[in-house]
Amino acid sequence: MDARDIILRPVVTEKSMNLMDDKKYTFDVLVSATKTQVRNAIEEIFDVKVKNVNIMNVRGKEKRVGRYTGKTARRRKAIVTLTEDSNDIKIFNDNKEN
Repeated sequence: MDARDIILRPVVTEKSMNLMDDKKYTFDVLVSATKTQVRNAIEEIFDVKVKNVNIMNVRGKEKRVGRYTGKTARRRKAIVTLTEDSNDIKIFNDNKEN
């Protein structure tokens, strides 16, 4: 399995942006991914050193449209902590075009 198949997308919320100051980055990952797979994928894609990986399962919320009810898809979230001497992960481009 390719590393880009394991890491689906970064989670961009107010809380996750505040965690970036402590070198903690939040990603949505494949539901079947393990901590070791997430660690290897992050190190391969972003060329950083991972100190710790915490994974949590987020269950789907119940939603309704009119009289019909359904559930959103369940997902898996990984909070990746980098080592102190590691580079930062650039989620957004710093290019400023005028």
